[in-house]
Amino acid sequence: MRLTLRVWRQRNAAAPGAMTPYQVDDITPDMSFLEVLDVLNERLTLEGEQPVAFDHDCREGICGACSLVINGDAHGPERTTSCQLHMRSFKDGDTIDVEPWRAAAFPVIRDLVVDRGAFDRIIQAGGYVSVPTGAAPEAHATPVPKPAADRAFEHAECIGCGACVAACPNGSAMLFTSAKINHLGALPQGAPERETRVLDMVAQMDAEGFGGCTLAGECATACPKGIPLTSITAMNREWLRANRKVSRD
Repeated sequence: MRLTLRVWRQRNAAAPGAMTPYQVDDITPDMSFLEVLDVLNERLTLEGEQPVAFDHDCREGICGACSLVINGDAHGPERTTSCQLHMRSFKDGDTIDVEPWRAAAFPVIRDLVVDRGAFDRIIQAGGYVSVPTGAAPEAHATPVPKPAADRAFEHAECIGCGACVAACPNGSAMLFTSAKINHLGALPQGAPERETRVLDMVAQMDAEGFGGCTLAGECATACPKGIPLTSITAMNREWLRANRKVSRD
C-alpha cells in the first residue's frame, strides 16, 4: 500500500502548527497505525529531519497513551485504540489526516503529543480508596455482590485515553470522570468517601477548564472500552445526592 499522511506538526503549545504531507510506501494491511508512523519516522531520521512526536507505551490497547485523531475520529474509524487500528481499515492511495487531541485542557507538547495531566489531577482529587496503614484486610474479607462487582468492572475498564474529550463537541471530561467515580462508588470499599469523592472530582474537572456536558453522546461512541453514556447520568445523580447532603449538614 502507498498512503499519504497529512500530519500535524507543532513545535510546542505556543508555536503555530500546520498539516505536513508525507508519502509512505510499502505499507501492509496487517501493520498497525503506529507501525506506519514508525516507518515514517525511520525515514525522516535517515534523511536528517525531525521525526514526528507521538505518544505510545504498551501498544496493546491497555495504557491509553496512543492518543490520535485520525481522519477526524478519535483513534480512527474503528472502535479501538490507535495502536490496535490496522491498515486494512484503509485503501491503497488513501490520504489520512493525523492530528492530536483538540481540547483546551489538553495543550500540545509537540506534534501529536498532548499534556493529559488534567486527568491525573482529577484522579488525585478523589479517585482513590483510603485504607489504614498496617491493617490491610484479607482480600476476601469484604464480600462484593456480583451485580456491584460487574458494575464496578464496567467502569474500571476506562483507560484514561481522552478519546471522550477529543470527540465531545464541548471538550467535556464527564465520561472519564464518571467512570472513575462510578467504579469506586459501586464497591463497599469506596462507600466511606462516596460524597466527598464525587464533589471533589467534579470540582477539579471544572477547574481544569473542560467544557460542559450536553449529553451529545459522541464520547460514548468514541470510547474504545465502551463506557456507556449512562455513566454520566449516574454520576449526576450521585453529585446531586452528595450536594444535598452537604447542604443539610
